[in-house]
Amino acid sequence: MVARITPGKSLRNILHYNENKLAEKDAVLIHSAGFGKDTAELTFKDKLKTLQKLTTLCESTTVNSIHISLNFDPSERLTIETLKRIADSYMQKIGFAKQPYLVYQHHDADHPHIHIVTTNIRSNGKAINLHYIGRDKSEPARKQIEKDFNLVRAESAGLKQAYELKAVNASKVLAGKNPKTGIKRAITNVLDHVLPNYLYSSLPELNAVLQQYNIVADRGSKDSRIYKNNGLVYRVLNEKGQKIGVPIPASHIYSKPTLTFLETKFTANEPLKQRHKLRVKNAIDMAFFRHPNPSLDELMAALRREKISLVPRKNESGLLYGITYVDMEKKCVFNGSELGKSYSANEIRKRCTENLVPQTVQQQQRKLTSKQQRSVQTSQTGVAGSAQKQTKQPSIATVTDGQTKLFPLQALPQLTTPDTASTPTTLPVELMMDLKKKRRKKQKH
Repeated sequence: MVARITPGKSLRNILHYNENKLAEKDAVLIHSAGFGKDTAELTFKDKLKTLQKLTTLCESTTVNSIHISLNFDPSERLTIETLKRIADSYMQKIGFAKQPYLVYQHHDADHPHIHIVTTNIRSNGKAINLHYIGRDKSEPARKQIEKDFNLVRAESAGLKQAYELKAVNASKVLAGKNPKTGIKRAITNVLDHVLPNYLYSSLPELNAVLQQYNIVADRGSKDSRIYKNNGLVYRVLNEKGQKIGVPIPASHIYSKPTLTFLETKFTANEPLKQRHKLRVKNAIDMAFFRHPNPSLDELMAALRREKISLVPRKNESGLLYGITYVDMEKKCVFNGSELGKSYSANEIRKRCTENLVPQTVQQQQRKLTSKQQRSVQTSQTGVAGSAQKQTKQPSIATVTDGQTKLFPLQALPQLTTPDTASTPTTLPVELMMDLKKKRRKKQKH
């Protein structure tokens, strides 16, 4: 079983999300507790009124709603009665047994799962502490419930990885019976995962994360009505990164992820993400230390192994002009220059081999036949023999009109070599300490 807890600031929005699933026949309300009526008799007004009555007792607490999902292995066939008992047991173990809550069984995924809606404001007006609730309460509860109900364990089956959010399949979404509904649902699922869990401080940084899931937040062109009115829409991207399908206005999504909402997140996230800078910088330094002068693709692959995604921004001619780093483990996003000059797009471009030599010369070198290469070597030997008293000059071979010619490297001012002085031959102290910690952990295991 995999449990996810998402705190929120709007009970109405979370309730609307699940009630919309009911209307679309993608969910069923199977259980409720603390509402004073049987589950089948509850109206939307009953549900909202009961929950909001508690939130008014502690208006100083802005985070007053809880959205929980409990996910089970696809092989498990759990009855509604079993799901009710699991929900009750889970809520009791995390300290919410006396809170009113609603349990919805959803049918919009390939695995069985339920959603629970509740509030963290008690009847005495005090708020239940949500800090570290996942680590301290939810994880022990999950493990005990797996034993009590003989469920497939998350660790043994790799369920946590299986239930990680996957990128939106644009063609599959558009091929559904109702493409607009499918697009909205796909976008909502991604936003529910990304917005509360990642630390980002600008729209480009947020988009660097959303693009990992084939979604983008779009303000439109500067001349557009959306941009001038501070509007925001969300779009689905195809495999080429192109926007397709119907744009979904932020105000039409239940969590209301508007530009105004995001700007408050940008301000709040800025100081929170600073402590994660060192991990990203160390990973980049280590990648260059292990493989000096890699290509950009090789650098991206090395960072992926550390669960860091390098998102390049290139202009129409393919020139790299910006870089964003997404730490998928710490769920934190940094613009390249934010980490320091050495990690900016311009410096990374200099440190990667594919940009040291102009592409036209590289292509010419690749086109040299083996016969021409032998001819070049013979020519170089002759030149070296006739100029024994002269200082040997490095040269480069090029092909012009089918003829091979040698040019001194000094005659090609556009060619540059890596600045070895700027590339450290020893690791930074922080990185050495990080390596020692990793070695000690391996020795313990």
